[in-house]
Amino acid sequence: MTPSEGNAAADFSRAESDGEPLRAVVGEDARVDQLMQALETYGADLARTPGGAGWLYVQHVPARRLMAQVVRKLAALSDWEPFAKAPGRLRLAPYEGLVGLRSSSSREYRAYTVTRSGIAYLLGAPAPHNPFRSAQLRKRSRPPVTAAVPSPAPSRLPASEVVALSWSSRHAATLLPVLEELARTGRPSLVADLATDPAERCPASSIAGVHLCSPPTDLFTLSGAADGLRLQDDGRAVRVGKYAVQLARLVRLLSVLLETSGGCTQPSWRSVVRAETWLDGVLAATQPHTVLVSNDTSPLGALAGHAAERHGANTVHLQHGAWTAESVAWPALHSRDIVVMGERDLPLAKAWVRHPDAEVHVLGQPRFDSLADLEREAQRRYLEKLLSPSPWRAPARIAVWACQPFGPDRLKAQADLLLDGLWKADDDWGLVIAPHPAQSIDVFAPLLERDGQPFVAVADPRVGARGCLAGADALASAYSTCGIEAALVGVPVLELGAPGEPTLGLSGNGLARRCRTADDVADALVALRGPRPPADRAAMDAVCRRPGDSAAQVARLIARRADAPVTRPHHVHHDARGTDSGPLQGEGVPAR
Repeated sequence: MTPSEGNAAADFSRAESDGEPLRAVVGEDARVDQLMQALETYGADLARTPGGAGWLYVQHVPARRLMAQVVRKLAALSDWEPFAKAPGRLRLAPYEGLVGLRSSSSREYRAYTVTRSGIAYLLGAPAPHNPFRSAQLRKRSRPPVTAAVPSPAPSRLPASEVVALSWSSRHAATLLPVLEELARTGRPSLVADLATDPAERCPASSIAGVHLCSPPTDLFTLSGAADGLRLQDDGRAVRVGKYAVQLARLVRLLSVLLETSGGCTQPSWRSVVRAETWLDGVLAATQPHTVLVSNDTSPLGALAGHAAERHGANTVHLQHGAWTAESVAWPALHSRDIVVMGERDLPLAKAWVRHPDAEVHVLGQPRFDSLADLEREAQRRYLEKLLSPSPWRAPARIAVWACQPFGPDRLKAQADLLLDGLWKADDDWGLVIAPHPAQSIDVFAPLLERDGQPFVAVADPRVGARGCLAGADALASAYSTCGIEAALVGVPVLELGAPGEPTLGLSGNGLARRCRTADDVADALVALRGPRPPADRAAMDAVCRRPGDSAAQVARLIARRADAPVTRPHHVHHDARGTDSGPLQGEGVPAR
């Protein structure tokens, strides 16, 4: 039977991978760019917030991720032998939704995908009996939302020199040290806590002058039609390889993301519009000179940057996690000032900036200022307690696996690689799994049922990798920022991943061992028995500037920018660490 004769959908489904995204294809980024540029030209003005922020500007990250799924599935169609031999119009599976969900270990984030019927629809097949959403997506409950603190109306908020936005625990831990430094010098600030996952909430600061507020509790529960995005077919198409993808239909599929409530990381269009109104009220009442964020690319960050510009506030982006060229969904930074951890982040930052007057500053990571205070002995005792169920003793050596919220298949592959390597090392190793803060721990249940050695345990998500890595004999990860923290405190780092998979890249700086196989893991662990050379301080500083005063340095940048004339010229400083009266290290490196 030829693909056009009726069984294409079932056969094509077997050409797809289960759970994880389809394999990356040659030229994928270029084809995704091609789709996004076509969408920009075709429909960037189809919907705008009252403040003028376009739908594709605000929702670029989730839109781009869905376009990557389209490109990958078109590539799978090209590789599908029956279709290659007898190409024809694909027929949809009756009543199958066009947009669905992939498996993910994230508690809140939704990994959208286009179904096989969705691909047929984009290529022109009629879909008289196909809903836009899959059954799984239709049944998905709204994200739970609880207020972090009783919040007054925006008009009652206190005047603040800085307004910071946080919607994850990593944002909060990165931003709060800076705000507390500002408060100590008499500069009050306000944190707008937008997290919808209670575990990601920003804690209240003990420092006077750092205030906390949250939006209305129902802000991210809003769903409904996104006006302007339900288009009629008009024949306009973009060619992706040998396929003509209909643009009106592409926008209609994207409208599913904008009409569905997905929490703070994927807000619906109705939530975006209402969030802008609320944020406008906050900025109007507080009158800040600076809006500070740790992500200005995802929907809420992009919206905040747009609002800040309209209110005449400077925008500062503070890098909260490690960057790799391969792992960023959309390499764009919108803020005026970009603060990065180390010199190795400069090329990426300069390539990604979008602000015409952007400058990049190498000032370290405020979250790392407290690394020197980590209690190794206490963390070791915690790890041993996890791995020593009575009456057994704890293993002699303990590795910590700093996880990422990958899909189940990829997590299993990494777990097998690591556990097999620990077993082959034959040195009485145990493993503590440290879930990502946004990760569900249910996915690790099968690992805890594994018979024999090594012993395996899961750390409390509230502890995380940071709360136990200093007590470990080794830390393993793909590209968790905890790998940088481990290297900075002298814990050996193993970078996991099959050939071609992205890692943190610390091995390129001599600060980690790249492990593609279980034998690589075993060899790296066996090598730890011998003496280790001292860490290369220059390499460590390239990865993250580490004087311990990063929060103070960022606070000085914000204060100087606020106090400087509006027409301040660009400067490049290469000074060593200075005093309060000296130039700010890393300040003023123009991005263009």
